[in-house]
Amino acid sequence: MRKATSFSNVEILAPAGSFDSLQAAAKAGANAIYFGIEQLNMRARSAGTFTIEDMAEVAAICKLNNMKAYITLNTVMYGHDMQLLKTILNAVKAHGIDAVIASDFAVFEYCTQLQIPLHISTQTNVSNIESVQYFARFADVIVLARELTLKQVHEISSEIKRRGICGPSGQLVKIEIFVHGALCMAISGKCYLSLHTQNASANRGACIQNCRHTYTVRDTETGDEFEIDNEYILSPKDLCTIDILDQIIESGVAVLKIEGRTKGADYVHVVTTCYREALEAVLEGTYNREKVTGWMRELKKVYNRGFWEGYYLGRKLGEWTHQPGSLATERKIYLGKGRNYFGKIKVGEFLIETGNLKPGDQIMVSGPRCGMVREQLDQLIVNGVEGTKAGKGDCITFPFATKVTANDKLYKIVEAANG
Repeated sequence: MRKATSFSNVEILAPAGSFDSLQAAAKAGANAIYFGIEQLNMRARSAGTFTIEDMAEVAAICKLNNMKAYITLNTVMYGHDMQLLKTILNAVKAHGIDAVIASDFAVFEYCTQLQIPLHISTQTNVSNIESVQYFARFADVIVLARELTLKQVHEISSEIKRRGICGPSGQLVKIEIFVHGALCMAISGKCYLSLHTQNASANRGACIQNCRHTYTVRDTETGDEFEIDNEYILSPKDLCTIDILDQIIESGVAVLKIEGRTKGADYVHVVTTCYREALEAVLEGTYNREKVTGWMRELKKVYNRGFWEGYYLGRKLGEWTHQPGSLATERKIYLGKGRNYFGKIKVGEFLIETGNLKPGDQIMVSGPRCGMVREQLDQLIVNGVEGTKAGKGDCITFPFATKVTANDKLYKIVEAANG
């Protein structure tokens, strides 16, 4: 496959639902992260969102790692949200957050007043060049609707160049699309099912994910009922485009967005790493089927509902999950948390609270400083001496590059039953 040198500035945008995931994204080579604040984002219910007080630290970590930071303010905004919105945007301006991702015109207006760079959320369902031209008065980056084909994406990208459509910065508008992660049954995520059933609006960040359940169909005349088996008919498989990433790059997109602010640091690290490597392979002309097979094997290890390429190739209307929960080929078992750190020799100590460990086991540490670290314990040091097994109440030590605190969690990685 040919070298795509003209797309060398394509950006990998990773999700950050916690400091653990933020650090994992940085270590995996993300160009930028996106995160939510308080309740004005689409993952307010399901992710442990950051607070306004966290924003300074988020900005500092991103600057230290040469990453951009984008804040999601993409819910429907009500009148009573305006004061909080203004407070958040003032903090965004003060801390130098690089852009706001939004779909509500109130956010557009306040960002314009404060001269804060704006990205148009996929919630606006931008699907044609005329909409791009309209929103370009507000934003330099536009996230297209998820239901477009790559042919349509390419036509929009080409037309931006032909017409010379520029955003407020004076640069050509950039196109962003989702390349990996969970999909919603509704158009670009604008779902009302949760609102209708539980008065919990997905468009206000409160989705209860009714779509991930099984359902029974009942004949209202006869009372006969049928359980719909084999497929969760409202629950799409996860988007995965790593096997068509060369075509995505050729379509002219500038930002490759990974979904997953509710996922753990392991998910963020693995997915970001795979897409970073795949993007570099496309740019270098070394992208091939063998590498794709390896990346797919890695992606299947972390949370997923099965994979399909979405609507980009225009081949299928949808693919649905066949069972609840994750199909990951590996799972992590919580063991304990950090207890001490010996800085001079760079050794971390962890207290085992549950489960057990033996030499040769794969472990993972997740924390707000280290992000995600995974390694094999070839030697097991238990309570200061070499041992063959560690269990509840034991302390284990092993070399660790960053300071260990009680916020660091220790897991054992095992093969999943469905793997």
